[in-house]
Amino acid sequence: PLSRAARAQRIGRPGRPTLPPSSPRPRRWFRRLVALVALLFIGAALYVINATFQPFQDERETAGGVAVRIPAGADAGSIGKLLERKGVIADARFFELNATLTLRRGKLRTGNYVLRGEMTNGAAIDALLQGPKVRVVKTFKVTIPEGLSRREAAPAIGESGIKGSYLKASASKRAFARARTLGAPKGAKTLEGFLFPATYDLNAGATAADLVAKQLTAFRDAFDGLDLARAKRKNLTRYDVLIIASMIERETSSNRERPLIASVIYNRLAQGIPLGIDATIRYAEKDWDSPLKVSQLERDGPYNTRLRQGLPPTPIGNPGRASLKAAAAPAKTDFIFYVAKPGACHAFSSTDAEFARDVAAYEAAREKNGGDAPPQKC
Repeated sequence: PLSRAARAQRIGRPGRPTLPPSSPRPRRWFRRLVALVALLFIGAALYVINATFQPFQDERETAGGVAVRIPAGADAGSIGKLLERKGVIADARFFELNATLTLRRGKLRTGNYVLRGEMTNGAAIDALLQGPKVRVVKTFKVTIPEGLSRREAAPAIGESGIKGSYLKASASKRAFARARTLGAPKGAKTLEGFLFPATYDLNAGATAADLVAKQLTAFRDAFDGLDLARAKRKNLTRYDVLIIASMIERETSSNRERPLIASVIYNRLAQGIPLGIDATIRYAEKDWDSPLKVSQLERDGPYNTRLRQGLPPTPIGNPGRASLKAAAAPAKTDFIFYVAKPGACHAFSSTDAEFARDVAAYEAAREKNGGDAPPQKC
């Protein structure tokens, strides 16, 4: 046995402090932190590498092709943005990074190209290094008038020589995903409104999906130029503006009247008055030609703006640039009524008495015309 002095000496001997068994060692936590940071760094690096060089992405063969003009003096950054806007690449930032890391950003050649949709960054850069190829490409035109719904436009598009179903292409997951970036609300069930009406040049062999992609690009270019300050002050979303534009397009063909009809819609929304636009009922009934029956006008539903306040749930067609502009910037008026005006387009009014007067004038002209609608000049 140790003496008391020896025990005292042993107890007082300096040594490594002993931690309670339940307490982790400080170094263990530090190592875990280092490992976590390393994993995050590796994950971020792998993401950037994959997005930049896209080693696992297959090249899709698209028959239609995408016409792109690279202007003189354009740098890699502006070229990337142009290609992203045209749907050639997914992200301009990673295109530019790829060109920089591979020492090719200053070697991209300008000119007119026909590229594929959804190319990898590397493939797009390779094409721009080779320069434009001179080739004869057969093309055809597809003209889509303003205001038509996708179902109305589909038959003529199908007869144009385009490949595939336009209705299926305009309801594809890919098209919906892109429309959501343009303002379509989550859960939207139709691309109505986003299929921009215009004349499109398509290469021989183009598919309906190629046309839809062009329409979405044209819509973005038209919509992004709008001043939405007025709409935002009224708590209207981008989608609300699109719905309003689709109604304007159906109500008038007069550029002078579009802002006036927009003002009526804004004023009625602000005052809680049902819009009373029969075109919304026609959209739900899928009937644009026959006179509406009383039973149709009295049938309740989300598109019956005679019975329900507020906007219909979706656009009722695909508006053109003039109606989009009017929906974003309506005229400043007190009008809450309009009615067809014989010999003109529409008569606008602010009071019940004025509206009754305008309706009486229309009915008198109709009776004089043998019961048929009197001619209008819009």
